[in-house]
Amino acid sequence: QVQLMESGGGLVQPGGSLRLSCAASGSFFSIVAMGWYRQAPGKERELVADISSGGSTNYADSVKGRFTISRDNAKNTVHLQMNSLKPEDTAVYYCNAKIRITYFNTNDYWGQGTQVTVSS
Repeated sequence: QVQLMESGGGLVQPGGSLRLSCAASGSFFSIVAMGWYRQAPGKERELVADISSGGSTNYADSVKGRFTISRDNAKNTVHLQMNSLKPEDTAVYYCNAKIRITYFNTNDYWGQGTQVTVSS
């Protein structure tokens, strides 16, 4: 019913930039919030940043000042601009969306993940 399409991952040099994008498609009433999580080898999945439909944002301490999350509500899309990338940012990044399917029901959806690799 709902799919999240991720793009923008890849290989980048330390200090470089990437922009991740995630678009939600399908049949739903509205999007409550969207965000990005990441999981590095041997580590637990962690929140990177998220944003509500109203524009409120949250960031992991490790990315504050370097990453910026934004959204285009009309396109059901969220972007994560990643600047000053570090090798420690290397991980699989997963898009997450909390979506109101109907007025009374909400569900969480996950993208399949996109690899971000920052070389040393």
